[in-house]
Amino acid sequence: MTPRAVLSDTLRADVATLWDYHDMHHGVRPADIGIGLGSHDLGVATCAADLYLRGTFPLIVFTGANAPTTVNDFPRGEAVHYREHAIERGVPARAILIEPTATNTGENISRTRALLTEQGVKVRSAVIISKPYQQRRAYATCTKLWPELDITCASLPMSLDEYLERIGNPDRVINMLVGDTQRITEYPNLGYAVEQPFPADVQSAYERLVEAGYTSRLI
Repeated sequence: MTPRAVLSDTLRADVATLWDYHDMHHGVRPADIGIGLGSHDLGVATCAADLYLRGTFPLIVFTGANAPTTVNDFPRGEAVHYREHAIERGVPARAILIEPTATNTGENISRTRALLTEQGVKVRSAVIISKPYQQRRAYATCTKLWPELDITCASLPMSLDEYLERIGNPDRVINMLVGDTQRITEYPNLGYAVEQPFPADVQSAYERLVEAGYTSRLI
């Protein structure tokens, strides 16, 4: 199913606005570590492996347990499946650590930090690898919880249409995109993240998508 089969042109434009907003548009630079955030999207592991093989960082941590949206695809846990996928792509097992207990982005960051401390691994910089529409939330969360870490954000590069086609479930992606947008405004109030700019066009696009019924991932 293509995006235009489920979205009007207006709503599709709103989805594109949110998609672009969540992309931090960082230029990835060499770092001490890559941190792959668990999710339903195996592309996170692909991106992490590709960056490792390019020499961007010498070590990867995959972090994530399971959620209702991932347990069927990754029954042994997101981090475990990510590790296996990265090894299949050529990353040596010795270059991967896993943190298999985190169930949200805050835990991804805090438990990865604790794991590295336990392992005696000191890092000053990291590439945070996530779903494309999770970049801004990952950045805001990591900046709050690990402020001294120099971070850039990365995702598997692809357009909105390519991503919707690859995932194969536009409604699922759009609901999660809308949910992540709400969290950008709500999580700073709860102490989970730093504040981020929230332009008027992003707010309007978000509100129209909520009115259109994309509400299943709202808090």
